Amino acid sequence: MRAFVSLDLEGLPYVVSREHLFVKGALYGEARRIATEIVKTAAEGLHEAGFDEVVVADSHGPMVNVIPEEMPEYVELVRGFPRPLSMVAFARGSDAALFLGYHAKAGSAGATFDHTYSGASVDRLEINGVEVSEFLLNAYLLGSWGIPVILVGGDRRLIETDVKKHAPWVVGVPFKESVSRYAAKSPGMGRIRSMLEAGVREAVERLERGDAKPLVTDEPVHVRIRFLSSSFADTAELLPFVERIDGKTVEFNAETVEDAYRIFELLILAAAGVNAIVTR
Repeated sequence: MRAFVSLDLEGLPYVVSREHLFVKGALYGEARRIATEIVKTAAEGLHEAGFDEVVVADSHGPMVNVIPEEMPEYVELVRGFPRPLSMVAFARGSDAALFLGYHAKAGSAGATFDHTYSGASVDRLEINGVEVSEFLLNAYLLGSWGIPVILVGGDRRLIETDVKKHAPWVVGVPFKESVSRYAAKSPGMGRIRSMLEAGVREAVERLERGDAKPLVTDEPVHVRIRFLSSSFADTAELLPFVERIDGKTVEFNAETVEDAYRIFELLILAAAGVNAIVTR
């Protein structure tokens, strides 16, 4: 069997400073070690549960966070940015998925580094009228391929909101309890490893019982994006199928979730390009 793991950093234990999140950050090395330990623990649990292949998509920032030499031989590591389908690249064909280090959506109170996909450009993202987090966006795409998300490890705020509301069969492993955007409480790493190992076992048991299921949304797909700047909406509106709603908001329709994801990814890259032009 094949498992897919998508890794982010903001929802990992102990990660509370911007210095954790960037390659040149003073605490980035610490964040890399934490990320690697979490991924390795999950991969070992999956392997013990019968998964002979584990694909790990390193999915934060430049997407080169996991330390490769620490990965077991049965792990395939997806690295590098930008790449098609970003946080779920190479997931197609997997039997189940796990999301690790995931965080709450933009505008969430009591959530470390709350944002949706791009904290520099997106204020709100809706899929078919539902405001989504990165968990929900990525789960919808996997669901369209028939892949169930069976475990989410990350910020308790995400687990108690989007995960419980939209996918109650998913096992939630809280890595941190946030009290503000830049402060959180986390258990010791030994306790976190034990929680994650138990969570993986439970998640696989639910999968085997048929309790876990793909999370799906209707197709065709309606997407609405509220940007942080009107300049990003100006750029998005250049596409003929994108409709401007107000100064910062655009919307469009796509035939499939995958098409919607690709278009959204392109608009985020375009916003980053605009930002680079006006700030250089």
